[in-house]
Amino acid sequence: MPELLERLVQTYTSGQPAALYSVCSAHPLVVKAALQQAKSDGSPLLVEATSNQVNQFGGYTGMRPADFRDFVFDLSREQDFPLDQILLGGDHLGPNPWQNLPAEEAMPLAEAMVEEYSRAGFVKIHLDASMPCAGEPHVLPGEIIAERAARLCQAAERGAEGAPRFYIIGTEVPVPGGATESLSELEVTKRTDALETLAIHHRMFEAAGLAHVWPRVVGLVVQPGVEFNHDSVVEYRPEKTAELQTVLQAEPHMVFEAHSTDYQKASAYKLLAQDGFVLQKVGPALTFAMREALFALEGIEKELIPESRCSHLAQVMEAEMLATPKEWSKHYHGDELQQKVLRRYSYSDRLRYYWKHPAVDAAYKTLMENLSTVSIPETLLSAFLPSQYLAVRLGELCMKPEAIVLHKIREALLPYTHAGILRMKPTA
Repeated sequence: MPELLERLVQTYTSGQPAALYSVCSAHPLVVKAALQQAKSDGSPLLVEATSNQVNQFGGYTGMRPADFRDFVFDLSREQDFPLDQILLGGDHLGPNPWQNLPAEEAMPLAEAMVEEYSRAGFVKIHLDASMPCAGEPHVLPGEIIAERAARLCQAAERGAEGAPRFYIIGTEVPVPGGATESLSELEVTKRTDALETLAIHHRMFEAAGLAHVWPRVVGLVVQPGVEFNHDSVVEYRPEKTAELQTVLQAEPHMVFEAHSTDYQKASAYKLLAQDGFVLQKVGPALTFAMREALFALEGIEKELIPESRCSHLAQVMEAEMLATPKEWSKHYHGDELQQKVLRRYSYSDRLRYYWKHPAVDAAYKTLMENLSTVSIPETLLSAFLPSQYLAVRLGELCMKPEAIVLHKIREALLPYTHAGILRMKPTA
């Protein structure tokens, strides 16, 4: 439903902004929870894959774009969610997975990836050419970024075969998955920088013969002053973005996209939407909530199941992370104890990369099977998951382990839905 993005922009320019949150996760439980929440709200659902997760070589999920599409659609059918209310997006699509290669090798790979995303039916494409390739300076000149973005756009148009595709641009792209450093110096994007980004991209699109595509560039990624790192969150302060908001007056077909909106206070999301940040991305907060639920269920398991039959999920996860530290070792610093705490509890949730490791997946399945064979006492649920206990008491939740996990994930989505979400368009 590509017209969804046009309708989103129209609601903002009409003075009645509605937010559209973007679920950035490839975990089945997260996507299933998001489908349930969207169905309950009567809203469309935007699900995005990143270039590292999903690409022509499978990414770290093992899925190519068409595989990810089928994965989301299969879950949608399972949840009886209308496929015409699903919007697929590609995030950070550019040379990012091949930064170790020189640009003349990385860019053709990135173009092939974007074309494949577009051909698979992804209609929201984030053209991210901001990250340097081998031998390039840490911060690329704006002209190079925009020229590469135009090349990526041409690839997406080829893959679209005449179907409409909508584009997100922007060079102030936060680190995927949250920051790794202190957030004390976090700054909002300057108005002059945003205007310069737009001007350079517009010029490069025209030079590449893409002037007709420019009205479909519907979003600009900027930094609204929201971010999180391992153990802290920078809250949204509307007064800091007052000058930046005026940028949209010059581009009435465009809104802002805000990355790293995870963990904000509930009141922030409506304020962000009112100020033009109507595309709001969420990812680690959802797997963070899932981990909380699963580890809490393991606590219940230990009370009800003989130790010899227990899943030992947290222990297995820790062993797997220590055995294959690639996904966290460059991110978590400090002494041995500090690293251990971060591996399990960090806001950036690097643990999310390990759920499909065979040993972890087997432990997860053992946990769910064990708890499916016993009756969980309400008192135990109250001790480990008090919010889900209350939902059970109110008759809103059944006492099944997967349902409990899905409810916990949906809790992390509720602040986004309260922001004034875009509703499904009535069918004729």
